[in-house]
Amino acid sequence: MDSSELQKIAQHARGTREAGTAIIVASALLTVFLFIPLAPKALPTVPVAVSAGPDAFAEVPLQAEAAIVYDLATKQTLFEKNADAQLPLASLTKILTVYAALTTLSPETPITISAEAVRTEAPRAFNEGQVFSLADLARLTLTASLNDGAVAIAEAAAERQNRSQNAMLAGAALALNLSQTFAVNGSGLDVNASVSGSYGSARDLAVLAGALVAEVPRIAAATTASSARATSEGGTTFDVQNTDPMVGSLPRLLLSKTGYTELAGGNLALVFDVGIHHPIAIIVLGSTQKARFTDGTSLVAATLAHFAGLASL
Repeated sequence: MDSSELQKIAQHARGTREAGTAIIVASALLTVFLFIPLAPKALPTVPVAVSAGPDAFAEVPLQAEAAIVYDLATKQTLFEKNADAQLPLASLTKILTVYAALTTLSPETPITISAEAVRTEAPRAFNEGQVFSLADLARLTLTASLNDGAVAIAEAAAERQNRSQNAMLAGAALALNLSQTFAVNGSGLDVNASVSGSYGSARDLAVLAGALVAEVPRIAAATTASSARATSEGGTTFDVQNTDPMVGSLPRLLLSKTGYTELAGGNLALVFDVGIHHPIAIIVLGSTQKARFTDGTSLVAATLAHFAGLASL
């Protein structure tokens, strides 16, 4: 066999090997496409504006000891200052009290104002023996921060659970994984000059406020009006004023709750809709009685600027 024939055989062998390799590669690729499932389509999410601009929260002046801006739609923290510090809650406790009661009682459950409730500190509005549905009493209590209403609601929920009031409130906090929240009473009133009626963090309160809005939006919505009205089962009508003077000026508000005691200072909880079904919680703890409102409005403005991609409005 001469050299030219050997060369032809070698060329044929190389061609055969290359063709075989191509077939193997093609078969492997076909196997990948046939037997590896395609990735599932992502579920639709709430559209969130991503700001490539300056930090809208960089220059926000706050007197509060702690604060948070928490995106309830995406579970992201947009801004925080000592957000996990455990601080006195004052009347923000009433959000927990109402939420806890509604996990046990239906909104139509009749609640009787007790002798203990009418002996609590002001603000209060009721007389012993008056009866309201839980929903109506909750609306009045949250809007005007009524201590007698909060005590009556906490008593009824604790009795239904056959537990102490602080155990009932602790159960609700545990169910929401509020690791820094602890309540001695349902009103948030200071126990004495050194012990608050409840403690919690700005982060916990953001989650709690969001949960109340999600579970009972109509009750939460009552706190966004300048006043609330309800009638007892005996036919007595009550009109109460909102403790938050800003409710008429804040955009798309879903919840507003104030709190103030000597130990807590000025507290504020807000939930508002920054877009379609895109709630944002803003919590201010340890401010002053007046500055809690300027702190809150500053954080609302910064949040709106953040989603607009601006440094400020």
